[in-house]
Amino acid sequence: MKSIFIIILTFITTVTFSQKITRGPDIGEIYFLGPTYSGEGLYYSTDFGETATFVDGSMNYISIAADKTKGGVYCITLPTALYYSDDYGFSNTWDFKYGGVYLGSRINSGAIPGHIFSVCALHSEDYGTNFIFHTLNGWFGSLKNTTIDLINENIGYAIVYKFSQADSLYLLRTIDTFENVGLIKQWNYHWDDNIKLSGGPLSGELLLLNFTQNNLFLSNNYGDDFIRIDTLNYKDQFYLDMVGGRQPGELYIMYSFVNMLWQNAHIYIYHSLDYGKTFEVFHPFSKGSEPVLANFSSDTTEGEMPFTLDFCNFSIGDIQQYEWDFENDGIIDSYDQNPIFIYQDTGYHSVKLTVIGPDSSNTFIKEDYIHVYKEVGLNKYTHKAFRCYPNPASGEGTIDFSKQTLQGKFIIYNNIGRIVRTLTIIPLYEKLIWDANDNIGNKCKPGIYFIKNEKNSYLQKIILTY
Repeated sequence: MKSIFIIILTFITTVTFSQKITRGPDIGEIYFLGPTYSGEGLYYSTDFGETATFVDGSMNYISIAADKTKGGVYCITLPTALYYSDDYGFSNTWDFKYGGVYLGSRINSGAIPGHIFSVCALHSEDYGTNFIFHTLNGWFGSLKNTTIDLINENIGYAIVYKFSQADSLYLLRTIDTFENVGLIKQWNYHWDDNIKLSGGPLSGELLLLNFTQNNLFLSNNYGDDFIRIDTLNYKDQFYLDMVGGRQPGELYIMYSFVNMLWQNAHIYIYHSLDYGKTFEVFHPFSKGSEPVLANFSSDTTEGEMPFTLDFCNFSIGDIQQYEWDFENDGIIDSYDQNPIFIYQDTGYHSVKLTVIGPDSSNTFIKEDYIHVYKEVGLNKYTHKAFRCYPNPASGEGTIDFSKQTLQGKFIIYNNIGRIVRTLTIIPLYEKLIWDANDNIGNKCKPGIYFIKNEKNSYLQKIILTY
């Protein structure tokens, strides 16, 4: 049994993605790895990434994590070894802590000063000097990414895959520090998709970024249910990483870019206070020419005709011209950096933004991004305050509701009145996605289902057809 356990640990510690950005213990405090003028090094910021201090380039960094102790930061290097600095990672402040085959390429700081996790396999409670091995009962597959809860470090998550099932990824969860793990979700994602995972600012929050498919997701009920926040634009020449912040709704995404043997190198920090619906962009390091990349969003995407909308533009690069097509009809509607547009027609509208630089351009389209409706009376939901679509649904359905009216949970029943799924409303959002799974992760059979909010007696019928 011991030899099997060693084989499992050795394998899972070789396949995880490294962590390039980590939150410090204070609000606005982050560390990140990124390009320098001639290589890669560690940066430290106290103003959300707007400016940053280069602190060290002497270590062969592959992953970092900040401790809850002020000024404490860990790093994993090649050859695989763990180091700790109690002075913000400045040169000559690193102490060797641990090395060996069990040490993973990703580390996560704990919720308690001095606690550090090396993937799912082991953790330390004395700043990395000694490690406690985890039993991992219930584990299967190969590890893709892992994180722990920001508040309760007994709770952790792992995304795994099986080589025999290329079209599936699985979310495992522990509530006892990886002594036992259980399957809570399965996604129809390719096993090779690049997935970033981070605990959010509040207990139970889990952020997931699939930047192969450019989608950002949030759960506020320990991974039981997720909502897609938005779609981001990403190009292969950028490196992308993500971490939740310290404030409610806070999220950091880091883009870094290097080409032509470091003739051009840039770091961009995206900072959000609404879980990634909108971002402010900082550019703490710049060398040479900048690539252009189009990105935009809006804090609301639905409204009654005529619908006036402010767009949040967080494109990056040396942009000389913006071209907005708010209905994707081939007509340029605005050249403003942060435009306002009034939708006069009902329906779903795709939005296209093209950014043009000195020697390149980039276009990003969000399909059916804006929904404009025409209603007489209270609002689009009727007095019952929620609706379901598409209906019939194939594979998944959306519950669209008024956050001012409804709270708590939605309960889904089958046609004989048995509860099959409970979905928890996520703050700030007016949509929930039902993935057609029941509460234990099994796909529901085609048929008629009924959805009810626990604060409202009204039932909406939805039909699954797949």
